[in-house]
Amino acid sequence: MRTSAHRPSEGGMEMIPAIRVVDLWKSYDGRDGSSAAALRGTNLVVMAGEVVALYGRSGSGKTTLLNLIAGLDRPTRGRIEVEGKDLESLGERGRTQLRRLRIGFVFQFFNLLPTLTALENVFLSLELVGKASLHLARDALQAVGLQGMEHRYPNELSGGEQQRVAIARAVVKGPAIILADEPTGNLDTRTGDEVLDLLANRCRESGTTLIMATHSPRTSRICDRILRIEDGLVGEDLKSGIE
Repeated sequence: MRTSAHRPSEGGMEMIPAIRVVDLWKSYDGRDGSSAAALRGTNLVVMAGEVVALYGRSGSGKTTLLNLIAGLDRPTRGRIEVEGKDLESLGERGRTQLRRLRIGFVFQFFNLLPTLTALENVFLSLELVGKASLHLARDALQAVGLQGMEHRYPNELSGGEQQRVAIARAVVKGPAIILADEPTGNLDTRTGDEVLDLLANRCRESGTTLIMATHSPRTSRICDRILRIEDGLVGEDLKSGIE
């Protein structure tokens, strides 16, 4: 069984992981002067093209870890590498460029711009990376089953349809990594299963690494590895079964 420190090699040469996290700590200061650690020396290695779930309850550190990997927040101590690049050494501008060009995001509450149509939401993602193409945006929506819905606004779409737009928006720019934070948390079971299958299949087709924070055991169907995160630590591979 592979662990969170799995490091495969090819032809005797070690491959560069998509994500490497080493002894990562993140503490938050309370108003009363106290300090609480959301992450406590976490270690994690995810190889390119893997589909990995971080499985844990609310408050276990899942979202904190994703935000740190994305460079949206900075650790108290420890090291994060994305495609071999140390996030701290990149600086703020470098981290912004990395997010824009190499990382896609899928959120629980979709985060679509309400004043833009489905097509415009996806097109904006392309525009931000200098690939403005309505053709690519339409193709992305068609690939997630939304052909004919391009000109609908988010409030004219169901929750599942909005999440499909969010997936199209994330994958259309061709990111190396997609970070998904409870992507089915706001959906019913059937719709959530459809979205999970779609997200995993799109990532596998393009060789995109997917790291997904979830509290749903149903992710076991579509993941290569399921890593328990509890009390700010990433633990064992649960692929053989979630307790």
